Amino acid sequence: MLTILGDRTERFCDGVPRRAFLQVGGLALGGMSLPQILRAEAASGVRSNHKGIINIFLPGGPPHQDMWDLKVEAPKEIRGPFQPIATSVPGIEICEEFPLLAGMADKLVFIRSIVGAAVGHAAFQCQTGHSNRGSQPPGGWPAIGSVLSKTLGPVLPSVPPFVGLCAPTGHKSWGDPGHPGFLGVAHAPFKPNAESRENMTLNGVTLDRLRDRQRVLTSLDRFRREADASREMEGIDAFNEQALGILTSSKLAEALDVERDDTKLRDRYGRGTPGKQSDGAQKLLDHFLVARRLIQSGVRCVTLAFSRWDWHDGNFTRARQDFPMLDQGVTALIEDLDRRDMLDDVTVVVWGEFGRTPKINERAGRDHWPRVSCALLAGGGMRTGQVIGATNRLGEYATQRPVHFQDVFATMYHNMGIDVRHLKLNDLQGRPQYLVDNDRYGVMQELV
Repeated sequence: MLTILGDRTERFCDGVPRRAFLQVGGLALGGMSLPQILRAEAASGVRSNHKGIINIFLPGGPPHQDMWDLKVEAPKEIRGPFQPIATSVPGIEICEEFPLLAGMADKLVFIRSIVGAAVGHAAFQCQTGHSNRGSQPPGGWPAIGSVLSKTLGPVLPSVPPFVGLCAPTGHKSWGDPGHPGFLGVAHAPFKPNAESRENMTLNGVTLDRLRDRQRVLTSLDRFRREADASREMEGIDAFNEQALGILTSSKLAEALDVERDDTKLRDRYGRGTPGKQSDGAQKLLDHFLVARRLIQSGVRCVTLAFSRWDWHDGNFTRARQDFPMLDQGVTALIEDLDRRDMLDDVTVVVWGEFGRTPKINERAGRDHWPRVSCALLAGGGMRTGQVIGATNRLGEYATQRPVHFQDVFATMYHNMGIDVRHLKLNDLQGRPQYLVDNDRYGVMQELV
């Protein structure tokens, strides 16, 4: 435990005296460690209805035809053992392993026709809308959380606008919470599971010395900042400012502390299994709850990865394990947001990098299938209770309303109040870049 001593007289803006010591300890959540700083309640100052995005990535590619697009009339080697069940919306059926989602289908959008997937395993396309293959603007495409950080900024100075809950994974691209690309490291996600913890470690530094160091840092290397084309110094400044804000406010630490919530609510979300998989993400249902708490505290975008969906073997055995957990976590999140009058302002998306082969292989698995995949949307003020798109009888390709990743991103930006037809951001060479290819993709009019 680390104690940072402060002045005996001055007070912070939230009324906490500076003499109150800062205790740097650990949060017991899947191995996370982050300072718990200040003792006061930090509920004031953040509007509960600021707009946000919760991006739930299913690493490995979930089987679209076993989830929202069952093919009961296909041959046995295609359809699998799962049966469809009716939902709360007449005419919409989904897999029997998702009874809770079926019961709230009026709050959901099932997209059965996601197209344009890249071939390889990576979270990149689900973070940016763009493929990570081929040419990119200098610096690379930024994740949606980085764009929100750049264009909208923080809701509160002490709360980062973009937080990535994805813990490091054996296959690194599956644990990618999103990169800032050409926007620079100033708009990278804050990662409480990983290296951002190092920014929170101080050794015997008082608050006065901490502020002195901030003043020194802002006065040094001014000429480098003025001439910095890579935005590296801008990022260093931003990290320093962010670290100071977090160290002098308890809001982020409190948001990460799920123990503050009622046991019944935690039971509704479920706990999941914190143990690491060989190369995939953890099955932490706590992260669904943390995502809601972070958005409520002022974060604009939260990314998380759940489990490992690259089921080349044992597809149906694994589905019977993971489908109910996903069913529980997603429905608890949507119920929680709705109960707090946040659902219309928070867009939730659940998807993976591609779909799975229609034909079941000899190991009872499904292999990679980039031709079509699926997504689940909720909230954001969208018109829910509908299915968008369709595939052929075997689930091989889209036959109705192909939806590209960039269409979904254009819609999520729209929900955040950003018009992708007009907004342009400069890359590292100063060239303006649209967020999506407006000649080919755009806001999904069925939803707005």
